[in-house]
Amino acid sequence: MKRILLFALAALVAFPQISDAKKKDSEGLKVMSYNIRYGSAEDGTNSWKYRWPATIEMLNDVQPDVFGVQEALDFQLTHVSEMARNYKNVGVGREDGKHDGEHMAIFWNKKTVKMLKWGTFWLSETPEKPSMGWDAACFRTATWALMKDKKTGKKFYFVNTHLDHVGKEARRLGLKLIVDRIDDINPEKYPMVLTGDFNVRPDNPCLVDLDKIMTSTRKIAKKTDSKGTFNGWRKDREGGVIDYIYVSGFGEVVEYETITKKYADRSFISDHYPIMSVLKF
Repeated sequence: MKRILLFALAALVAFPQISDAKKKDSEGLKVMSYNIRYGSAEDGTNSWKYRWPATIEMLNDVQPDVFGVQEALDFQLTHVSEMARNYKNVGVGREDGKHDGEHMAIFWNKKTVKMLKWGTFWLSETPEKPSMGWDAACFRTATWALMKDKKTGKKFYFVNTHLDHVGKEARRLGLKLIVDRIDDINPEKYPMVLTGDFNVRPDNPCLVDLDKIMTSTRKIAKKTDSKGTFNGWRKDREGGVIDYIYVSGFGEVVEYETITKKYADRSFISDHYPIMSVLKF
């Protein structure tokens, strides 16, 4: 027990509470999508127990106002919340609607953003209860939140999801359900952010309907890049873009960045790179 307490104290010293001191009012709303990789995965030296400090260091560096995570398990959410104490999160486990399985969690910096209301639905024919849709290999969900930016007083919606890695119909119809729900939950037409690992490239037909109502920040940001978002833990496996930040209703997309920087002396903090955008109302 003594050794555990000493480790926790050392970690708090090494990774201090994330501060918004570096943020400038002119910077805008900083949002991020991050496939954090399952904490239960047997990834050897890339396992969560070795790489979690890199995630905390990245958050301390980037300081997103809001971010959505994919593949996060309950204990990983607790870990991040304890070590990055300015952040709170909402979301449920996809298997039981409580704690079991992947969470489509949304984190927000409580100093810069206020949570107003939130919910989760399943990407299936029965979206109000834990269920598997169409030809999917797994239960899939989307979490949404109505939020308020404390700097500007503006309200916005944030939606986070992870589309199926196997089922083509599940991806197509799951994304269609999200598009339909966006209309339902946002009658006021507030600005909207959609983040996620879509498991498809930008030219995939399943994105056609989404592209009609929202825009990928990678395409329209004043400052952007063309880096792939999946790395598979190896430089020679770096592929195309499968992680996205889509928006509607914002006045300007200032920046899009694929975050490939090393943290805590690690080449990869996950098998996906986090992606970040700066938005202005």
